[in-house]
Amino acid sequence: MENNVLEVDKLQVAFRTDKGEVVSVDEVTFQLKQGETIGIVGESGCGKSVTSLSVMRLLGRTGQIKKGTIRFDGKEITQLPEDQMRGIRGNEISMIFQEPMTSLNPVFSIGNQMLELIRLHMKMSKSEARAYAIDMLKKVGIPRAEQIIDEYPHKLSGGMRQRVMIAMALSCKPKLLIADEPTTALDVTIQAQILELMKKLRQESQTSIMIISHDLGVIAEMADKVLVMYAGQVVEEADVFTLFDDPKHPYTIGLMESIPHLEHDSQQKLYSIPGTVPHLHAMPKGCRFHQRCQHATEQCTTQKPPLLTIQGSSGHRVRCWLYQEEEQMAAGYSQNEVIA
Repeated sequence: MENNVLEVDKLQVAFRTDKGEVVSVDEVTFQLKQGETIGIVGESGCGKSVTSLSVMRLLGRTGQIKKGTIRFDGKEITQLPEDQMRGIRGNEISMIFQEPMTSLNPVFSIGNQMLELIRLHMKMSKSEARAYAIDMLKKVGIPRAEQIIDEYPHKLSGGMRQRVMIAMALSCKPKLLIADEPTTALDVTIQAQILELMKKLRQESQTSIMIISHDLGVIAEMADKVLVMYAGQVVEEADVFTLFDDPKHPYTIGLMESIPHLEHDSQQKLYSIPGTVPHLHAMPKGCRFHQRCQHATEQCTTQKPPLLTIQGSSGHRVRCWLYQEEEQMAAGYSQNEVIA
């Protein structure tokens, strides 16, 4: 575990609402090694962004880490004082936020916001920081970077603002980069440039990356391993090749079947998973996916499945009673290998 940059163990996050407390993320566990990329996928409302915001300790006044631990670079950060956490954010852990429209301060120029970050963490003079900021803007594909640096966010398109956010996140060469839908609002050529830039950062600085995306193509391109989340829980975890070649959980299979392929008949309708993600206030008993699953049994409706490590695999885990039964039937299976 020495080379793990990030270790999240049994993380549970809750939010206070007018209708009472709701659990948004439940029992999430994963590790991320130095220079490794983990992809987190799932529908909107599955807890992907809340998991990343928990690592940044940016849950707001209503959010709270109820249980579990988050260790970054060997240090437990869930109880770290806010002044120490500020020294980590933006420097050792950077985040590309999902909403570029609201992530930049509208009353300060792009240059003011970039220079504040660079000078705070990299100890550069103002002229050095400005030259460095212009260079970073150029690297993310922003034209006329010398002029854009003096513009205000409202004068830039959504795609340009997203690239500014990416430039800021990459500026300090962080140990951990969290990218929440980093290619949203970008055309395909700029998407390719951004992904290539993130790969280069990983290779040159051994930066670990946590990438959250609805785009399974981005995940396939970038990730070493993948977490599939549903209704606040991890339902499957595997290395990227295993997940795409041999998905186990019915939800993961549904996501894969929803991807359009060139060989599909033009008249053929794309598969869609029936139903919607359950509301946090009305989480079903048993398996949280059973209301949408064509393989659901009576056991699925009453008993919560554990996150099971599949026998003979290299860390392939799945939260499904179908595989619980298969593994129990396999010779020599040890109940101790079930991860609750």
